[in-house]
Amino acid sequence: MAKQTVNIGATANDGTGDPLRDAFDKLNDNFNEVYAKPDLTLATNTLTLTKPDGSTDEVDLAPYLDGDITSIIAGDGLTGSSLDTGDATLNVIGGDGITVAADEVEVTVDDSTIELSATDGTGQVRIKDDGVTHAKLEGRYTDVDVISSTTSPITLDASSFSGFDLTGNLGTVTLEIQGIKKGQVIDILLSGADLSSAAITLDDNFTSSTINKVGTTSIDTASKNIIQVLCIDDDTNAAELNWAVASYATGTTV
Repeated sequence: MAKQTVNIGATANDGTGDPLRDAFDKLNDNFNEVYAKPDLTLATNTLTLTKPDGSTDEVDLAPYLDGDITSIIAGDGLTGSSLDTGDATLNVIGGDGITVAADEVEVTVDDSTIELSATDGTGQVRIKDDGVTHAKLEGRYTDVDVISSTTSPITLDASSFSGFDLTGNLGTVTLEIQGIKKGQVIDILLSGADLSSAAITLDDNFTSSTINKVGTTSIDTASKNIIQVLCIDDDTNAAELNWAVASYATGTTV
């Protein structure tokens, strides 16, 4: 409804104005329109305001809704419910060695080889004292490589073996030590039946190194021999190896 104007005449009491009842009727109509409640409706993304006079205004909300989250995807390690509508719930999944509670994720330890330093929420996973067994050590500390080759150079891979049993009858040959680490000791057994022609040189694959002989004993070509090599430094440009050799034979008397 358009605004209704009360006719008050050109001058006071000229008889041309609206009768009093008609004037107040117009005023009531105007007030009814002012106080009338507008109507809001939402269809899809369009908000419509319907005014008391029947006219409407519309607002397209789509530009303001772009980017809204319409669903949640439970990624790796998660499960969920009500991910498309309503209140979404995400849960962390436990697994081997992992347990999940309402307010924490915990690691399970066997308390034999590994342990927690504390169990009050501040603990850290660590190796338990005396928890590392021989079986858990890498090959460079436990395994022996039996080598029958006599072709020079013979590669001794100290990254995979701690001992090397050379069973062939060696002649002039270079033993090339590779992958040894600082503090590591390797044993080289010369167990071939005939070492009478043996002329052995030690080498390594470092860029620059010093190889020192310990003591004055040399290889006994009439016996089996063991060479022990200690890595003093494994710096590629300043490596250092110390070695000593001794013969050995079957026996139990010290």
